[in-house]
Amino acid sequence: MISSDTLRTVVGIVGNVIALGLFFSPLPTFIRIWKKKSVEEFSVIPYVATLLNCMLWMLYGLPIVHPNSTLVLTINCAGTAIEICYVILYLVFSSGPKRFKALLLFLGDLAFVAVVAIIVLIFFHTHDRRSLVVGILCVIFCIIMYLAPLSVMKMVIQTKSVEYMPLSLSVASFLNGLCWTIYALIRFDLYITIPNALGLLFSITQLILHALYYKSTRRQIAERKLKGEVGLTDVVIDDSVKESSIISSHKNEATTNNE
Repeated sequence: MISSDTLRTVVGIVGNVIALGLFFSPLPTFIRIWKKKSVEEFSVIPYVATLLNCMLWMLYGLPIVHPNSTLVLTINCAGTAIEICYVILYLVFSSGPKRFKALLLFLGDLAFVAVVAIIVLIFFHTHDRRSLVVGILCVIFCIIMYLAPLSVMKMVIQTKSVEYMPLSLSVASFLNGLCWTIYALIRFDLYITIPNALGLLFSITQLILHALYYKSTRRQIAERKLKGEVGLTDVVIDDSVKESSIISSHKNEATTNNE
């Protein structure tokens, strides 16, 4: 019979794979940003929130803070590297207030985690105390990470469009929350259970919004494309009319001169 520790390890490995998929799920968004050379209406908040979350869990998983947390450490090291790349790309292709806001949030993340690490390692000398302090912070900021898309969800409801709430990210969030909630319940871990159960709830809400507004989103995109084609046709026709008028004018002048 499979022991609970073995089962937990297997679920943790699956959780690592799913979480890696979650971290890569915004890739289509950033490919779009790269091609258009603009962040458009995409928000940087989900990415800086995820970065902060990953860095705190990376600190939590260190052997000097919480021993025997290899699976937590590995996935959050990878997540930190990936999210930094996303934020840098956002900074490159944003401008004005958006770039300034993104830069402030990015530097704030780095400074905050550095301060927490210094305080925990200097003033707390046992694994239990270090785990307690960092674990509480992880719970708080993991919840904030899952709350971050609320601003996007509000925009979805207002515009009746899920264009700027990628389905891939919502599905990956759902699978990630489900897997890590199961992981935490096999051998109960309060720090992992609370944020991931809430994350599961929020991701289900996002999937419901996708189901509700999928058709209206497709309709809005089709209407924009149609308007673009009509506008282009109008320009072509207008140019043709102008050209015909010029040719007619020249012909009239030529006739007058011949007379």
